[in-house]
Amino acid sequence: MSSKRERNDRQSPKKPGFRGRPEAAAKRERGPIPERRPSTDSAPRAGRGKVDADGWLWGRHPVLAALANPARKGMGRLLATPERAAEIERDRLAPHGHRVETVDATALGRLLPQGAVHQGLAFKVAPLEGVGLEDIALPAGGVIVMLDQLTDPQNVGAIFRSALAFGARGVVVQDRHSPALAGALAKAAAGATERLPCVRATNLSRALERLADLGWRAVGLDGTAERTLEEALDGGPTVLVMGSEGEGLRRLVAEHCDDLARIPMPGGFESLNVSNAAAIALYEAARARAGT
Repeated sequence: MSSKRERNDRQSPKKPGFRGRPEAAAKRERGPIPERRPSTDSAPRAGRGKVDADGWLWGRHPVLAALANPARKGMGRLLATPERAAEIERDRLAPHGHRVETVDATALGRLLPQGAVHQGLAFKVAPLEGVGLEDIALPAGGVIVMLDQLTDPQNVGAIFRSALAFGARGVVVQDRHSPALAGALAKAAAGATERLPCVRATNLSRALERLADLGWRAVGLDGTAERTLEEALDGGPTVLVMGSEGEGLRRLVAEHCDDLARIPMPGGFESLNVSNAAAIALYEAARARAGT
């Protein structure tokens, strides 16, 4: 399910004003208004509430993977605690010339969203450009993962991590309905977003048509399908299509799949988290390829 920030901008109710009393007289009665001084106890922490999470990578694995990515050369602002800065210099972990700004852990935490586990490293960057569909589809072979309007950054990040672990060729997302490959998503992916190609497609149905032309077969995961995933996978070039957290596969996307399949669950539980389902599907696809 997608996460939405709760609004916190409700206005306090207005107090009734004085009636029938001239303003000057009211001021004389009240006396001079004392100067307001900011309270150090209630002052907001710098940057809180105005953090652009999509512009930051944080955590050891995501940041080091970004520093190793040649596409990041000349990009971004790298911040590290003294210990992490020394590690980067000692182990030459910034091979593309990024200069480290040393800050203390508290100051670093203030630049990031509340609760971000930064592990002493943060990297402010612009989004990477995606690759073209043919870049990951040719020659046909292996597995491609397609995400149909998944919006939860934790789920998408976990799927990137599993896709890289099981050797997927790349991930296809819909351009207008997917989270940025940064922030909490990149943290959950543990560096996989820097190493696994990502295609941002305008229309997933047309992308499936193009993949079919290039020799790929699409299998959509659907908990109500008659066939199991093991029965649907044939070991050939396969696009695993995952539906959104709440609605599953959209009708047109499902109609463009060559087969729909379910993960059998003898325990009787209704469904799995989509990132867990993706990991199981990727494992089954790897088994099918090994058996061909």
